[in-house]
Amino acid sequence: MSRVEVREEGVQTASQAQHEPGYCVFYDECGRNPLLNNTLIDPIVPCLNYTRAKLVTGDHYKILKQVCPMFDQGESSTYACCTIKQLGSLEKSLTLSKAVLVRCPSCAYNFAHLHCINTCSPNQSQTVKVTRVMNVTEQNRTREAVLGYQAFIGKTFADTSFQSCKNVRIPATIGGYAIATMCGRYGSKLCTPQRWYDFQGDSSNGLAPLDIDFKIIQEGDTTGLPEGVIPYNGVALMCNETTPTGGDVCSCQDCQESCPSVLPPSPVAGPFTLLGTNGYLVISIILLILLILSFVLYLSVSWWVTCAETNSLAAQAYLSSQFRIWGTIMASYPLTVLLLSLIVVAVLSVGLKDIKLTTDPVELWSAPNSRARQEKEFHDTYFDPFYRTNQVILTAPGRKSHIYDSLLFGPQNFSGIMSKELIIELLELQTRIQNIQFWSDDLNRTASLKDVCFAPLNPNNPSLTDCAVNSLPQYFQNTFIKKNCNQHHITDLGMSCMADYGAPVFPFLAVGGYEDDAFSSAEAFILTFSLNNYARSDPKFKVAMQWEKEFLKIVQEYQKDPKNSFTFAYMAERSLEDEINRTTAEDIPIFMISYAVIFVYIAVALGEHSSWKRLLVDSKFLVGLGGILVVACSVLASMGFYSWIGIPSSLVILQVVPFLVLAVGADNIFIFVLEYQRDVRRPHETREEQIGRVLGNVAPSMLLCSLSESVCFFLGALSTMPAVKSFALYAALAVLMDFALQMTAFVALLSLDARRQDNNRCELLCCIKVSKQRPKKPNKGFLMPFMKKYYAPVLLHRYTRIIVIVVFIFMFCGALFLMMNVKVGLDQELAMPQDSYMLTYFQYLNKYFEVGVPVYFVTKKGFNFTSVEGMNAVCSSVGCDQFSLTQKIQYATNYPERSYVAIPANSWVDDFIDWLNPQSKCCRLYTNGPNVGHFCPANESGLICAKRCLARPDNDTVRPTVAQFNRYLPDFLTNRPDLQCSKGGLGAYDKAVVRDESGEIIASRFMAYHTPLTNSQEFTAALKMARELADKITQGMRLVPGTSPDFEVFPYTITYVFYEQYLTIVNEGLFNISLCLLPTFVVCCLLLGLDLRSGLLNLLTIVMIVVDTVGVMTLWSIDYNAVALINLVTAVGISVEFVSHMTRSFALSTKPTRVERAIEATAKMGSAVFAGVAMTNLPGIIVLAFAKAQLIQIFFFRLNLVITLLGMAHGLIFLPVVLSYFGTLLVYLCPKWKVGPTQVCNIFEAMQQWTNAMRFRLPESTYRKRI
Repeated sequence: MSRVEVREEGVQTASQAQHEPGYCVFYDECGRNPLLNNTLIDPIVPCLNYTRAKLVTGDHYKILKQVCPMFDQGESSTYACCTIKQLGSLEKSLTLSKAVLVRCPSCAYNFAHLHCINTCSPNQSQTVKVTRVMNVTEQNRTREAVLGYQAFIGKTFADTSFQSCKNVRIPATIGGYAIATMCGRYGSKLCTPQRWYDFQGDSSNGLAPLDIDFKIIQEGDTTGLPEGVIPYNGVALMCNETTPTGGDVCSCQDCQESCPSVLPPSPVAGPFTLLGTNGYLVISIILLILLILSFVLYLSVSWWVTCAETNSLAAQAYLSSQFRIWGTIMASYPLTVLLLSLIVVAVLSVGLKDIKLTTDPVELWSAPNSRARQEKEFHDTYFDPFYRTNQVILTAPGRKSHIYDSLLFGPQNFSGIMSKELIIELLELQTRIQNIQFWSDDLNRTASLKDVCFAPLNPNNPSLTDCAVNSLPQYFQNTFIKKNCNQHHITDLGMSCMADYGAPVFPFLAVGGYEDDAFSSAEAFILTFSLNNYARSDPKFKVAMQWEKEFLKIVQEYQKDPKNSFTFAYMAERSLEDEINRTTAEDIPIFMISYAVIFVYIAVALGEHSSWKRLLVDSKFLVGLGGILVVACSVLASMGFYSWIGIPSSLVILQVVPFLVLAVGADNIFIFVLEYQRDVRRPHETREEQIGRVLGNVAPSMLLCSLSESVCFFLGALSTMPAVKSFALYAALAVLMDFALQMTAFVALLSLDARRQDNNRCELLCCIKVSKQRPKKPNKGFLMPFMKKYYAPVLLHRYTRIIVIVVFIFMFCGALFLMMNVKVGLDQELAMPQDSYMLTYFQYLNKYFEVGVPVYFVTKKGFNFTSVEGMNAVCSSVGCDQFSLTQKIQYATNYPERSYVAIPANSWVDDFIDWLNPQSKCCRLYTNGPNVGHFCPANESGLICAKRCLARPDNDTVRPTVAQFNRYLPDFLTNRPDLQCSKGGLGAYDKAVVRDESGEIIASRFMAYHTPLTNSQEFTAALKMARELADKITQGMRLVPGTSPDFEVFPYTITYVFYEQYLTIVNEGLFNISLCLLPTFVVCCLLLGLDLRSGLLNLLTIVMIVVDTVGVMTLWSIDYNAVALINLVTAVGISVEFVSHMTRSFALSTKPTRVERAIEATAKMGSAVFAGVAMTNLPGIIVLAFAKAQLIQIFFFRLNLVITLLGMAHGLIFLPVVLSYFGTLLVYLCPKWKVGPTQVCNIFEAMQQWTNAMRFRLPESTYRKRI
């Protein structure tokens, strides 16, 4: 052997050596590497010793067979170049790496194979060339130690070994790869075989005791090879191969080659098509053609008519007589009636003292017995709720990016935000927030972040550095300012990539706005502070709210600072609630103005205004005020009653119900008052009798509408959605109370006002009389004559009617098409006011976040995790079922655009099995000291913890027995992970497993991540797909022996409870609206004497209003959701006001033709409906356009405006025309007499006389003889 030595500061470089089979180049251990400090294991280096390989026997042979089984040639013929000490050091080094590789036996075998070749191969001199040596003195003995060498490896062996390991995962890191921790700066994405080996041979990694320069040589290429060197090209195992020691093939999650053939999900169903185009459009066009042809056909045969026999007039006569008597009594004793009404309202309103206002969105929109609600309650019962998130997303849009030509990575784009000064500024902001302190009355001391922070690795007594803070500076443990680092030598800092609180920093939680893992091109920093989520009854809840208030204050001050370099968005957990409360308070004046405008209009519009001198006498200011008070009292009585019986209210009820009742009440008030103003008192008739007679004329119409709406809303209370149910109950009773008070208190109030007017006394100044007498001619106002003389004749002209029918049919068919394209959902941005900082945050969130919300797959009681079959049905490592729980989730991530699952689930079962594996040093037992036999953590010395928890199995597939499972699981869950053992369960899994007193696992969860979800449609689709996946998992796990038949796995994330409603809201809406439509038809038929035709026309028009409303929602970007559903239910009620009065007026008209009766109904009742419903609603609705809350602007301004305008159009344009074509020809035929066709011409005159007879109580013979 010849060797030339060159000394450099005590280091010798060996440049030549002889390479021949059967020889070693180093042997035995010389001591510590004097050039290395602060390593994870002692850097023991071998002695330079060119000698023959030694025969190994006895214990030496047994240890060699265990550590390096590939050299085993039998005890009498096995040679090696390593001592027992070297084998011990090698095993210790391999143990740390195997802790993350042991999931895949072939990978772990290949990894050990490589290092065994370098350390123990009997032909070591042929594959290794020593490059650096140094004199090392150990125990007064100086020897030459090897500090570096070259290792020559064949490319096939190197590539196969790398391929077997590159997909091995670390479950606790949420889908992270083990290779990422073993490839240094390159991570998993840029790792190659050469880079992987280079990291292993880098002594600065804390594991390698010396420098190894791995040379990967192409087969047949001898260029540059030292003489005698033969690159090692032994057999490396593929990941889907068993190991010579009996290890099973790697699982699918760690080895793509092991994956079974899984059918891809069925393609997404395309849009519904017919004849190669949009199917709904084709159907709408066909329906349009059929309806128009049907109408034309009807016109062509309309000369043939039959007389309908109905009892409408009889029903009207009976109801009128009863209401006439009632009205006369109410008008005769006005003060008594007002007092009794006030007492009833006061008694019911007493319940308001117990009112409960529901503001929790969960309580509002999710039924208590809904699946999502029950799953949420299960999760929150057994697991901690989601922690509170406080976040800042920072960008620097004005800064230019630059290209850095890296020797290692090549040209790399660094965005403008990736600069040292901005990272330092970010750290300064982070530090300022971390140091928040404030006085807490609840704790009676100064509080800080550590009092409320989420500290996964030290939850009981956290320090400030234990708090979970995720940011880019956490990659450097927040020491960026202290280090003089830059992009050129940022990887030479020698620091771990763990955050200072001990957990890994996931890139998607530190930076955003990058593509394909090009983190240097990220456009945003993400700074996140996580707090514990306490119950509202817990004193620390207020402390957390105080901290978040201080957090917002600091961030807002920083935003205003002109010196800051960022443009950013921010939020605290309390922000949503704060902003909603703020906008609610700010929009209260808008609602008050809206009601004031309505009141002023009613007060002005109800006045007669016959003369300037009688202006204060004929005005109806107090009557209008009384009408408003009647509405207010009905709402208060309804709220008080339901509060008294324990049904909570909500902001939706406070905002919608008064509008609804006001629309109904104002319409009835206008009809009543206008009828009274147009009426002339009969001879010998008292004022009270006149009011009673007028009430008898109009009250049946008021009853028809009020009863229809009330029954409609009571049936709507069958809804499963709490907000819709409570709204329907409150609205139903409020409408009934409004009608009752109108029949009592308002009649009494009108009686008092009529007495004042008859006495020519001024309103408000009752002591003052005017001399100008009231004109004897009834005041018909402006609207009724205009409609009678101009509007109705033009509308009901022969050609106008045809145009109206065609236009409204076209509108209806177009709305049907649009209705099929309405978006379902409610984006959370709409709950915020337009000037809210949360809107900017939502924009940043959707733009820069690379991953969605975490989703837990939760198991219930009834599954035996302790059995081998149970573990295999859950885990995803070696020996596990190919369609286990975690494996099915892994398959779903292969199609994220369909499954909405981006990152596979972590698995406490997998990590528990790896933690138990005797090839790692995670689970050991004390063999010395007072804790003998108890669990020993990995950071304890091996001298006192020499025993593994489990013996090494023959096939390397570790599965504990039931006793071992139950014994060691608590130790695993409380074991803090560190660099000695990364598999400890504290922080990652200690809250993921819940056991009862007997030790049975009654709940557990596995966390994955959704893809970024940006709107409610995606959130809803993600929920649907997650449930489908969970159902498949449940079905598979129920097949495991011993599993309870009711065992279940369900997905859970905090958003599901809000978006579950959209899975069923279409059917829910159809059900509720159908229930509302039913009573409008039934009540109309009953109160019109079983007039089915009028009832059907009434129903048809209301249906058209609702369909057209949904169609316009599509055009005006109004999504369909629970708030919209409440408004659509309200639309049915308001439509009844627009339609039913007109239908009834037409049905009771005694004009000889349909057109004449339609003209009369339009002029008489249409004017009252227009003034009472349309003009009452419109001013108040328009005021809402100035509200700050987008929710109010969209669902209360836009939607109510659409409902009112469409209701007005259908009630005052379409319905009169339809009635003129299809209405009943004769509304009354007395059942007592048989009338032949020749006598029809006399019937109308007889009807009119009969009606007059009913009014004046004339004898029946007066009109009977006429017939």
